[in-house]
Amino acid sequence: MEVTGKVKRTSEFGAFVDIGVGRDGLLHISEMDTKRVAKVTDKVKEGDVITVWIKQLDREKNRISLTMIPPGTKTIRDLNEGDLVTGVVQRLTNYGAFVDIGLEREAMLHVKEMADTYVAKPEDVVKVGDQIEARVIGIDRRRGRIDLSLKGLRPAPQPQEPEVELRPLTVADAVEAADDEEDDLPTLMELAFRQAFESNSSSGRRRSKKENRRQRYRDQEDILERTLRYHGR
Repeated sequence: MEVTGKVKRTSEFGAFVDIGVGRDGLLHISEMDTKRVAKVTDKVKEGDVITVWIKQLDREKNRISLTMIPPGTKTIRDLNEGDLVTGVVQRLTNYGAFVDIGLEREAMLHVKEMADTYVAKPEDVVKVGDQIEARVIGIDRRRGRIDLSLKGLRPAPQPQEPEVELRPLTVADAVEAADDEEDDLPTLMELAFRQAFESNSSSGRRRSKKENRRQRYRDQEDILERTLRYHGR
């Protein structure tokens, strides 16, 4: 319930507020803002008339707890590790991005938490103005720090293949291709060794010197014939 009250006195941990019910309500320092408040007097002073909401009423102990945070306002105390939140990227740094997730303080998305694989620069994954869904992986309520992660929530960025420029085949390309084809043809020495190897491997018995001379003569005639055909093509 929304009420108006007058600050009666302050202390290090909060302020006592007269809301007109016969007992002062306690406004704790943590209930003065969604952000961390260093000193009570930074927010309220004795004699101030303020608007507060009744957060809790303990009739047995006759205790009233007040808050200056409007009902429905999301605070860091409402978050838990593992929660999925939606936010907008506000700014980028060399080490990550700051994301507005609806709280008074921006959450931190470190570059190492932007993908399951290595990310060189934050702008390779997110840009200012992008709306993203992230997972809460760390909460420091005292310092008001929230750490986010995108791991497991989106596919890894795929490296872009360089574009290959296609151009029409020219006469010079055809000549070069023909030259490469000629380089694959066997040389005369290779033909000679190949013929000699096939002749030796095809013989399954020891031949006489006469037979060897005849075979060498036939080999030479065959090599000579192949050579003449090769040069006459």
